[in-house]
Amino acid sequence: MKIFYNKGITVIEIVVVLAILVIIIGVTLPSFQNMRENQIFKTTLSEVVSTINKARGESMSSVNSQEYGVHFESDQVVIFSGTVYSDVAPDNVITEITSPASISDIDITGGGSDLYFDRLTGAPDHTAEITVSTTTLSDVIVISGTGIVSIK
Repeated sequence: MKIFYNKGITVIEIVVVLAILVIIIGVTLPSFQNMRENQIFKTTLSEVVSTINKARGESMSSVNSQEYGVHFESDQVVIFSGTVYSDVAPDNVITEITSPASISDIDITGGGSDLYFDRLTGAPDHTAEITVSTTTLSDVIVISGTGIVSIK
């Protein structure tokens, strides 16, 4: 007497495996999206602080015998030379901000969205608070009257 064994997989087995995969993906995908957003947020904070410090350092070093400033927009931070920002100046150094992060609030004591640093002291012409945020995260970068940059 011969016994036959069915070899292969059934439709039910395929459906069960697919259902398990869908559940695993559904549980882990939001975690990866939160990790990505968190990393972009941290990187953006670091880049904005670095850009501000670079402008201050170039002013104090009197690079090209100039003062340097920073212009803030929601999607970029621009280092400019001199005391007045011009969006067409060829020597502007632009740092793009990666979405979903953005600069959501610019609070400069003298108004506007620009500040520049004194060549000798590195002090800014105004104090400022720059808010960097994503859909779920937010921090404030503070530029003090001495030019020191910190995160609140």
